[in-house]
Amino acid sequence: MKKYIFALVMVLTVTAAWAQPLRESVIRAESVHSEILGEDVMVNVYLPAGYDQSSEKQYPSVYLLHGLSDTYTAWEEKGQMKNVMDQLIASGEAARMIVIMPNAGDPDTHNQWNGYFNMPGRRYEDFFFGELIPTMEQRFRIQADKEHRAIMGLSMGGGGSTVYSQRHPEMFSSCYAMSAWLDNNDPWSDNPQDKLYIVCKSVHEHSAIEFVKNADEETLAKLRTVKWFIDCGDDDFLLDLSLNLYREMRKHNVPAELRVRDGWHFWEYWHQALRIAIPFATRNFGTQER
Repeated sequence: MKKYIFALVMVLTVTAAWAQPLRESVIRAESVHSEILGEDVMVNVYLPAGYDQSSEKQYPSVYLLHGLSDTYTAWEEKGQMKNVMDQLIASGEAARMIVIMPNAGDPDTHNQWNGYFNMPGRRYEDFFFGELIPTMEQRFRIQADKEHRAIMGLSMGGGGSTVYSQRHPEMFSSCYAMSAWLDNNDPWSDNPQDKLYIVCKSVHEHSAIEFVKNADEETLAKLRTVKWFIDCGDDDFLLDLSLNLYREMRKHNVPAELRVRDGWHFWEYWHQALRIAIPFATRNFGTQER
């Protein structure tokens, strides 16, 4: 009888533990000290429900980049990314993943730094690959390989995502570019000391379109190891850049998906784009092994 009671208690205990709902997802504000930039960089990190209840499980990661004049909080505050992530995971459209949203901007575009590329006086790309990614993958339980790492972003962040994937194709399984700032022929300022002038110049110097146009076959072969998705609104002032990039990729036999949807350069568009982008990343996690 005692054995029966003990067994029943164990079954009920295990059942109760199994039935216990996962703790809610969180967005955690983190700080990464950068020797390269000589400053602390703020990062928002989305941790899926259940992350703190397991010390073993590792997760794929997405780097989600903001646009010009925004900061690391934009995707949470303006894009409602936590709600989108929770809904996509609950519906089975997205894997449980860690989403990393680093700071690379400031609303004062003329006097403060914006941008994802190395520029005179600021080596952000070196920081991103040399310090940010290693720190995130050490601090959190992340599957630290190409097959389980993706990148995406909007506007300036869409261009940054694209160029990062072009220059570091060994790092990402997929890239989703939303309304991407892929090149720039207008300096928006005639003052070389103006930081907006500097970031505009850096976008032109890192043209994603020219990169494909001038790529040799070895480089193109590496680009084909990344899954590409280009998404831009039909009324967006940057639409021609997305179309030009897509044409160059088709011309050079680099497979890519293109979507031109109703909309322009605003948060309603990017909020919906995120609902496409996260399942896209999910579908392409691990595909490099197949």
